[in-house]
Amino acid sequence: MLGGERLTGALLDRLTHHVSILTMNGDSYRLKESAGRHAAGVMQNQATEIVDPDTGEITTP
Repeated sequence: MLGGERLTGALLDRLTHHVSILTMNGDSYRLKESAGRHAAGVMQNQATEIVDPDTGEITTP
């Protein structure tokens, strides 16, 4: 994508030359929020689907 392995390595070297890496403990806020939105979407979908016990067919009201 950037023209080759050597060019990519040089670009990353220049971008990361004067950076400080911070290691933080604790849960990721973004991951927790994403999981919460996913769970809410799954629960909403489950509430609107009806499964016919005889055929296994899924219908929405």
